[in-house]
Amino acid sequence: MNTYEELIKKTAVEDERYVVMTAENRAIVRSLPPILKERFIDTGITEQTMVGAAAGLALRGRIPIIHALATFLTMRAFEFIRTDVGIANLPVKLSSFVPGFLSDGNGPTHQAIEDVSILRGIPGMQVFCPADNEDMLAMLPTIWASPHPSYVRINTRPATNFKHDPNFEIGKAEVVSKGTDITILVYGMLFEQALIAKDLLEKDGLSVGLINMRSLKPVDEKAILDAAENSSTLVTLEDHFKIGGLYTIVGEVFLKHKVMTNVVPLALDEHWYRPGLLSEVLEYEGFTGAKIAGRIQKAVLVQS
Repeated sequence: MNTYEELIKKTAVEDERYVVMTAENRAIVRSLPPILKERFIDTGITEQTMVGAAAGLALRGRIPIIHALATFLTMRAFEFIRTDVGIANLPVKLSSFVPGFLSDGNGPTHQAIEDVSILRGIPGMQVFCPADNEDMLAMLPTIWASPHPSYVRINTRPATNFKHDPNFEIGKAEVVSKGTDITILVYGMLFEQALIAKDLLEKDGLSVGLINMRSLKPVDEKAILDAAENSSTLVTLEDHFKIGGLYTIVGEVFLKHKVMTNVVPLALDEHWYRPGLLSEVLEYEGFTGAKIAGRIQKAVLVQS
């Protein structure tokens, strides 16, 4: 399967428990209505209604995969996700469109940069952020088969030159490399920029590890602790507010295991990003590979 639509079509055709739902966001599922017929439901721009209906279907043995813009799915429908889906621990699968920097042309109302924080606070909710299209397609079959509710930052960005491990496990990070000077912990579309930053830092003589934190809840505590033990500095890199995201997750892991080490957070520090083309957003906010490398070098110098 090369696309999200192909994968969801194959999954739903082979297993009639699956129902595809959308709140008038058909961009990557637009060919499915004539194939799935009554198992394709568009509720219109009514995210709360969609989530409530999905919960009802899940109670009847269905596995709803629901689609909406990340901001409106996570915030407008939050109470319904928490109460209808979360409390009952129903296998509703939340597919969020244009999360983080992928909502590049939009202002603050359409920027989902607190979604990880919001959704991981719901007991039983699983949270996943694939690095690119290849990573996402490897992850989704396992996520959709999980008996728990899950939130996925949909990412159809082209694959990088790194070949992801196709054997995805919930709660397991993908360790790309190990480094003694720095280890970059990253998730989602910034993985591509992290690869660039890693190469630039290695050209300057640094030993750099890189970990794709594609499962944020449950999170791979062992991967984080191993990186802390073997690297002088950890870097958390995310298109999310610093509060509640990967930086906070790492802090929680360290407190739990009584670990102390140098951590550099590269995230949005309580500000929404300036709208523009994705390349412009990355440049302006300092998240290109080159700027990430520069920010890491500067932080390491300050700490030393």
